[in-house]
Amino acid sequence: MPKYEYIANNEAGEEEKGTVTARNKDHATAMLRQKNFRTITVKEKKSAFNIQFGAPPEKVSLTEMVIFTRQLSTMISAGIPLLESLEILEEQQTNKGFGLALGDVVDKVRGGNDFSAALATHPKIFEKIYVSMIKAGETSGQLDTILNRLAEYQEDTAKLIREIKSAMTYPAISLTMIFAITGFLLIAIIPKFKEIFFSLNITLPAITAFLLALSDFLVAQTLNLFFAMIAAVFALIAYGKTKIGRFHYDWLKLRAPIFGDLFQKVAISRFARTFATMIRSGVPILGTLEIVAQTAGNVIIEDAINQSMNSVKQGESLATPLAEFWVFPPMVTRMIAIGERAGALESLLEKISEFYDQQVSAKVESLTSLIEPVMIGVMGVVVGGIVLAVFLPIFKLQAELANN
Repeated sequence: MPKYEYIANNEAGEEEKGTVTARNKDHATAMLRQKNFRTITVKEKKSAFNIQFGAPPEKVSLTEMVIFTRQLSTMISAGIPLLESLEILEEQQTNKGFGLALGDVVDKVRGGNDFSAALATHPKIFEKIYVSMIKAGETSGQLDTILNRLAEYQEDTAKLIREIKSAMTYPAISLTMIFAITGFLLIAIIPKFKEIFFSLNITLPAITAFLLALSDFLVAQTLNLFFAMIAAVFALIAYGKTKIGRFHYDWLKLRAPIFGDLFQKVAISRFARTFATMIRSGVPILGTLEIVAQTAGNVIIEDAINQSMNSVKQGESLATPLAEFWVFPPMVTRMIAIGERAGALESLLEKISEFYDQQVSAKVESLTSLIEPVMIGVMGVVVGGIVLAVFLPIFKLQAELANN
């Protein structure tokens, strides 16, 4: 942060000069006022190395958000005022972008703005669910309780993400290695056997002829294939940003073999957890459904919730329209219907979330145990096939020589 030179009268009325580190001029003035200084002048200290290339990006990891929320909840529960708690968290923040955002939140709260309104000015860091729950906590006077629920919600979400990453990392790395090893063999190794094979003056086995043709094609088209792959990646990314593209990608995620069931369980767990957390925090049902739809992470579930909101607005049950969508299993919609009738919707939603969290953990374990031998088998078939194609002509030559 920049340094500011000041001239001010201290508590004794004596003129004093010095420097203070602050986010901006107003922040520097506020810091001096806290020391009971009467400022005369405050100006930024110029330095040959004081070059700024714009504010750092507001990029905050989920882990950082969990720590921030948990610490803020603990300090407020301990009786530390909100403004002082935010100032402490700002000072100890190592993420510069997050630190600047917290500094701006501190300034707004100090200026009389609501905490939720100050957070809403940084939507890249504080999502709508976060702001809505903080607003509900301010209204009910239970900010520390709401922050604790937010921290638990974020911790559960982080755990779910870790499990998904653990399920996807191994096959991704394995497939990358398979393609890399196969490409290296076809481009760098197989061409060296080409002249040897043709010098044998024998009819090459079909698998060897195919392998040589594939190797020739890859060697000749390496650059073209490389640029084509890059273009395809960018095209797929661009298509995924369109509405129809998002729909197709999310549909494929839920219908994909092996992993589709896992993604569906994750989506249902996230839906139930977010829904339960917001209802328990006192957020109105329609506002909750709107936010749950936006944070669903899947456009098919988002569309289902949005269409179901029309029934809720007319005073009807939520479970009935949800049951019309294949993405919500019968068990989920029936438990929601029971929760609505019994007035315990948040409790049953939490049970749904817990159940599907357990299902996700079990699915990840089974996939991990299944994928490892499958990947080893695929790698063995690919590499073994190449080795077989290389040695078959030699075996054939030996057989012909033996017959002669």
